[in-house]
Amino acid sequence: MTATDALSPDRNAQGVASRPEAAELPALSIDGVSHSYGPRQALIDVGFTVAPASFTALLGLNGAGKSTLFSLITRLFGIQDGHIGIFGHDIARAPGEALRLLGVVFQPRTLDLDLSVTQNLLYHAALHGIARRDARERSREVLTRLGLADRTTSKVRDLSGGQMRRLEIARALLHRPRLLLLDEATVGLDVKARAGILSHVRQLVTEQGISVLWATHLFDEIGPNDDLVVLHQGRVLSRGKVANVITEAGGSDINTAFMRLTGASAPGGSAAS
Repeated sequence: MTATDALSPDRNAQGVASRPEAAELPALSIDGVSHSYGPRQALIDVGFTVAPASFTALLGLNGAGKSTLFSLITRLFGIQDGHIGIFGHDIARAPGEALRLLGVVFQPRTLDLDLSVTQNLLYHAALHGIARRDARERSREVLTRLGLADRTTSKVRDLSGGQMRRLEIARALLHRPRLLLLDEATVGLDVKARAGILSHVRQLVTEQGISVLWATHLFDEIGPNDDLVVLHQGRVLSRGKVANVITEAGGSDINTAFMRLTGASAPGGSAAS
């Protein structure tokens, strides 16, 4: 088995990939989603889609509603208004089918620092019902792909920040999802580590056909060929290919387009907060 085969979606287990219309379904569909914390509205009629085998950047200031949206997609919060689908499965009506297709890297670190790299992965695999022998094989494959094959026995607390993030991505890939969500995955990392993480994730799109929703407030993490959703104060202000968003906003680049759309400024021209 090749690394590509091992990280490719498990077509038979996930079922939806065998349907002839599956290729036409969006990886993620958000339709009319609103969410409030008491009187405060965190999301207001949010709607967009993530295409299969694509990289979509969700750009917004801290507090724009990105983490709230991720909590709704992953069912940490119940949906108050609207609908969310993952490859055609409504997460409210068919959560099991939907969530099996989903891998997540949340902004806070969620690794057990006292366990080894492999022990963290095996524990996560057990929660997904993956047999131990299969889990070990999958662990070796994802760690090799993400450049951690030489750290299998290391305690997580001995890893660098960038290595911890790569381990969290490896963990999210163990059950072979078709959609990967990453919420501010590079927060706290240096420039080199940020670039490495982003490169690894983009390779998953081009080489494995995984769909990615990448939440960020950093302009330099957005590529010219990406799909882009601009979220501000709970509302989607623009969406589409990066070049189209820039043109429609009357900007010369993503920085000026964001400022025109939101009225916000960005220090150094590289971040939206």
